[in-house]
Amino acid sequence: MAEFYKTVTEPFLRDLRDLPIPEGVYVAEYVWLDGGYKLRSKSRTLYKSYAKAEDYPKWNYDGSSCGQAPGEDSEVILYPRACYWDPFRGKPNVLVMCDTYTPQGEPLPTNSRVKCAKVMDEAMAMGLEPWFGIEQEFFMMDKASGKPLGFPKHGQPEPQGPYYCGVGALYMEGRAISDAHYRACLYAGLKISGTNAEVAPGQWEYQIGPTVGMETGDMVWMARYLMERIAEKCDVVINSEPKPVKGDWNGSGAHTNFSTKPMREPGGLEGHIIPALERLSKKHAEHIAAYGAGNEARLTGRHETASYKIFKWGRADRGASCRVGHETMKEGFGYFEDRRPAGSMDPYVVSGMIVSTCCDIPM
Repeated sequence: MAEFYKTVTEPFLRDLRDLPIPEGVYVAEYVWLDGGYKLRSKSRTLYKSYAKAEDYPKWNYDGSSCGQAPGEDSEVILYPRACYWDPFRGKPNVLVMCDTYTPQGEPLPTNSRVKCAKVMDEAMAMGLEPWFGIEQEFFMMDKASGKPLGFPKHGQPEPQGPYYCGVGALYMEGRAISDAHYRACLYAGLKISGTNAEVAPGQWEYQIGPTVGMETGDMVWMARYLMERIAEKCDVVINSEPKPVKGDWNGSGAHTNFSTKPMREPGGLEGHIIPALERLSKKHAEHIAAYGAGNEARLTGRHETASYKIFKWGRADRGASCRVGHETMKEGFGYFEDRRPAGSMDPYVVSGMIVSTCCDIPM
């Protein structure tokens, strides 16, 4: 039946997807996070376009099916927050990133965006202009075997070394998915700055940024949504867990590059970056606890990580908790990289915590 679906039904469905939508009709795909911080979405027909995300109508869904509400009072309200072009349906159809509220207007406990927005708004009001660049690592997994693409059915592939930014059929798996995702992000209007193969077969990375304030979390979540949708079409599972492959393989992180306006100006290294790193050192345990479940398996002190038990920063040191690049050290201003967040981290939580700690803004 599965083979019949692929060979006969899919071309028919593809033809239907190519049918034009009547003029003046728009489809908005509302996207949100469920109670386990997994992505969900559903489609809505609209008869007018809107200038801003906040102008889109609120909507609702069954929270009891998403682990966010009891069955006897299951309605959860979606508040539109950010809007992007839909690469699957094409313009003028849109993807709408939402957060979640009770019918009384209270944010759900799982709505991590609210606290992040409060911190970012205050930082922007102070003229700090927090910038981020998120390096999202992940594995593409074969659904049948549960192994990364390129791993043999039995045993292990050649040790890591030739895969990072590699070329050729002997080492590369999943490039078509990565390239399709890159184009989809650009079409949608996401600030994706690049992509590359990582150190293990089937492991890839894309970079979202530079983004400012709340753009960060919204765009990272939407980029993840696009990747899931594209991989779904290819029957491939996306895994962003911090250590999905045991043994002598790197885990998956979400290295978070950060700066404020004062950090990017002359004197920023001594006056703002190093003091920020000192603040981070004092709240190391708090950040580790919020940087992704199971991250201890990745942050071992090996495979380009520092141990989760300690905090250290260094110049261009990929084995440090936070890394300050050569250019920043040379110029005396710039940015630093927090290498601790796991690939599965919530970008609302991580970006909000970094601004809160580094800029001394209560979260």
